[in-house]
Amino acid sequence: MRAFSFLLLLPLIGSSLARRGGGNFTFERLDVNDTALLVIDLQVGLIPLVRDYQPDEFRTNILAHAAIGNVFNLPTVLSSTSETGPNGPLVPEVVAMHPTAPYIKRQGEINAWDDPDFRAAVRATGKNQIVLAGITTDVCATFLALSLRQEGYTVFVNAGASGAASAVIAEDAKARMRDAGVYVVSSYAIVADLIRTWANTEFSTKVVGWDFAYWTLRGFMVDAHAAAILNGTLIPGELNGGI
Repeated sequence: MRAFSFLLLLPLIGSSLARRGGGNFTFERLDVNDTALLVIDLQVGLIPLVRDYQPDEFRTNILAHAAIGNVFNLPTVLSSTSETGPNGPLVPEVVAMHPTAPYIKRQGEINAWDDPDFRAAVRATGKNQIVLAGITTDVCATFLALSLRQEGYTVFVNAGASGAASAVIAEDAKARMRDAGVYVVSSYAIVADLIRTWANTEFSTKVVGWDFAYWTLRGFMVDAHAAAILNGTLIPGELNGGI
């Protein structure tokens, strides 16, 4: 009886071990030399649909996403749909960041991958890893992410720069993407994965500038550190927690 009970528990034990790292797991990391950045339908007319972020927060997140391409010299593709209708154009500051990037103005295709010019632009980057953000999370970002996965790409969706009509809708969309093997991450997770180490002098200065522009908390931290170095003062007990 006990042996039979143990056999019934085996699938549960195996599942638990897999969740703890006992199964076959591969940590897929972004490679700065194999990554392209996509800006999908971050259009001025669609931004009011976003309800899972405050407007000022979301604007910062959008600009932070677009700036990652310049920080790491990633090939970048911009795309919008039905600009002449209520969707409007892409956020002007985003377009200004990438004056030479392909800008595919789709004529109504909801899923960007359905547009042959867009597909050609993505394939022309020659990259296998794709970082993207789009409005709305459940449609523009999800449809494209699933299409890219089907094509064999490794896909990272920037959750902070993708907005939906509610937090519930956004979470359902993220779950759908994760089920297909899409990585749903933050801007900073993307930046940290691309730079790998603060000793990376090729990009570290640009990343600090990105922090100041788009992640205020870390910008203040860097400011405080710089001030301590410049004036040479530490509060008694501050070094190593007073140890």
